[in-house]
Amino acid sequence: MQSVEKSLTVVDAEEQGARNQPPGWRASWQEMISVGEQRWSQIWKPLVAILVVFLTFYYLPIGWPRFDNALVESLELTKWYAQEHVILCLLPAFYIAGAIAVFVSQGSVMRYLGAGANKVLSYGVASVSGAILAVCSCTVLPLFSGIYRMGAGLGPAIAFLYSGPAINVLAIVMTAAVLGPMMGIARAVGAITFSVVIGLIMATIYRHEEQAKMKAQAVMPAPEVTRPLWQNVVYFGALVGILVFANWGKPLEPDGLWGAIYTAKWAITAGFGLLLAFALWRWFGVLWWKIAVIALITFVAILIFPTQPQAPFVVGLIGLTMLTSTSEDEMGDWFDQSWGFAKQILPLLLLGVLISGFLLGRPGHEGLIPSAWVAAAVGGNSLLSNFVASFLGAFMYFATLTEVPIVQGLVGAGMGQGPALALLLAGPALSLPSMLVIRSVVGIQKTVVFVVLVIIFATLTGWLYGAWVG
Repeated sequence: MQSVEKSLTVVDAEEQGARNQPPGWRASWQEMISVGEQRWSQIWKPLVAILVVFLTFYYLPIGWPRFDNALVESLELTKWYAQEHVILCLLPAFYIAGAIAVFVSQGSVMRYLGAGANKVLSYGVASVSGAILAVCSCTVLPLFSGIYRMGAGLGPAIAFLYSGPAINVLAIVMTAAVLGPMMGIARAVGAITFSVVIGLIMATIYRHEEQAKMKAQAVMPAPEVTRPLWQNVVYFGALVGILVFANWGKPLEPDGLWGAIYTAKWAITAGFGLLLAFALWRWFGVLWWKIAVIALITFVAILIFPTQPQAPFVVGLIGLTMLTSTSEDEMGDWFDQSWGFAKQILPLLLLGVLISGFLLGRPGHEGLIPSAWVAAAVGGNSLLSNFVASFLGAFMYFATLTEVPIVQGLVGAGMGQGPALALLLAGPALSLPSMLVIRSVVGIQKTVVFVVLVIIFATLTGWLYGAWVG
């Protein structure tokens, strides 16, 4: 009893001592912490950043051949990316993403891809939608960002994000022709399965956020319908047709259906352009004479540059930009949304391409990391070799269809069949540039989870495939 009384006396003394502290001491302590944080953000943080940049340039290993070559490769890859992908791939993709934000109702997106939509319907639509787009991991990003912002569930949106570059019909056919039918079938089955399974896992991990999204979507008012669905379908079909056929890759064999389409790709693209012009005039209220002026200037560009089809393509894009940016109706909204996507995504993509080129170089060229290291690390069929192939593939940038000859070259240098499949499953769907953009859309945590899932599934699938065929 005495010990208890003694303890209570000690506690009372401590409380009395705390009460005898100068008034406002807690506030002073909090003020000190606040001042320290303010000093860090205003003075020390910028000073540390300046110091890091200074030391980086102070010790820059200029003159070391591998470093100098990596710098050149970084600029060469970025130059190639700007020439081959920005105009033909990204700009049409930005316009499609902006069109989704303006002309597709949230109700429609939520009905087919929303968090509360039927799972078979939503994941089926996401996978099929991705399969028809012959795009790379960067070109699909504006489209993914557009449907996610419009209310698509995380799972279906992720399934679309993966399926766009991974389930590319032409790439799978090319894989079967170059690397063998078994590899082509394994890639197709693995990519289709991944798009759904990874989407389902992401939706399960973040199910509480998805449930909150479902509740918010349930109380949203029904959208106003301004035009029939079939008119929007024709309009979006024209935009997607321009994107797909302007980027139609050259097949290995000039004969056959794929070769015939490649030969006529620009004529087909022009046909979709005329269909878009008709839709804008007939259903979207654009004055006919504005469209006629743009069409006339584009036709003149065709006559001036008969062997350079990209020139009239650029003229047409400039005309569409002038038409939409000077409007104040829904055409103006279309430009504003497209420009918003471009401002968010394009700088991150170019930064990512610079870093990727510096570390890994272009196809057929070395960056800072020697290609001999890569070839040595992906030989055989161990879990480590499959992991290395998946990891490197996830960070490398592959343009559409380029992954096949790259893997063919690595197989010739000793790469195992399992790691080859792992690279084909992880590489086209991800890249360092795409990771930077995905992070800006869904946050760093979800991006890390998505990347880890892709690498794990690609590693395990490659390992099982290698054990089966080996």
